[in-house]
Amino acid sequence: MPAVSRVAWAQTYPSRPVLVVVPFAAGGPGDIIARLMGQWLSERLGQPFIIENRPGAGTNIATEAPVRAPSDGYTLLWANAANAVNAALYQKLSFDFIRDITPVAGVARIPRRIAILQPSRPSGPSPPARDGRRLCRRCNRSRACGRAHRGTPGAAYEKMRDQDRQQSASGLPSNA
Repeated sequence: MPAVSRVAWAQTYPSRPVLVVVPFAAGGPGDIIARLMGQWLSERLGQPFIIENRPGAGTNIATEAPVRAPSDGYTLLWANAANAVNAALYQKLSFDFIRDITPVAGVARIPRRIAILQPSRPSGPSPPARDGRRLCRRCNRSRACGRAHRGTPGAAYEKMRDQDRQQSASGLPSNA
C-alpha cells in the first residue's frame, strides 16, 4: 500500500469565496469576532470570507444554511453553545447537528457568569447563598435548583460594561 504525504493530496483551499453564516444580528460580539476572523482568513488565504448574518429561531435558521449546502467546505457555520442546546431542546429540527455539522476549529471562548442577587437594603430578604461555591452546595443538597433561572446579559451588556470600566477609571462615584 503506497504511503503519500497529506500535502501531496491537498488541494488549494480556498479556490473561491467562502460563506460564513453567523447566527446573530450584525454588530454583536459574535458578529464582530466572525468578521475579524473572516478578514484575517481572507488576508492569509487569498480568498474572500463573506460573513452573512442569519439571526433567529435560537440559531436554527443559520444552522440550516450549511446543512443544505454542498459539503465542500465553502459554506461554514459560526457555531456556538446554542447549537448543542438546540439539539436537545427541539424535537423536530430539519437537521441533526451532530450528524450534519463537522467542527473544524475553535475560535473563541466566552466566559459564563452566575449572578447571585444581593438584598437592595439591609432589612431585605437574605439570598440563599452569597457566592458560587455556597450556591452549588445548596443546589446539591436540596431541590433549590428547580427554582433557579437562566438569564442573558442582553444587547446592552457590552455598553454597560464599557461604562462601568470608564467610571472605574475616572475615580468618580458610581451614582455621580
